[in-house]
Amino acid sequence: MHPSRCPPAARARHLRELPNIGPSLADDLRLLGIEQPSQLRGAEPLRLYHRLCELTGTRQDPCVLDTLMSVVHYMDTGEARLWWSFSAERKAKGGY
Repeated sequence: MHPSRCPPAARARHLRELPNIGPSLADDLRLLGIEQPSQLRGAEPLRLYHRLCELTGTRQDPCVLDTLMSVVHYMDTGEARLWWSFSAERKAKGGY
């Protein structure tokens, strides 16, 4: 969902209500065992990313990590941002 249309984080009940999450990334979150947005509070995006790579048997595109950063940030702070606004932060932390 586009960040401008997201409900307040405290009211998000479905994965597709999260910023930047469409059908494919919602499926990826479910693969990780995440069924509800509240399960992302306090999560470690890089750990989720590595686990997703393991589960799928392929190195995911770095934009997936940016998106994971965006949804954890949203659930932790309530601020919905576009996924690419996390790219510089990801790169500063060591790339991918």
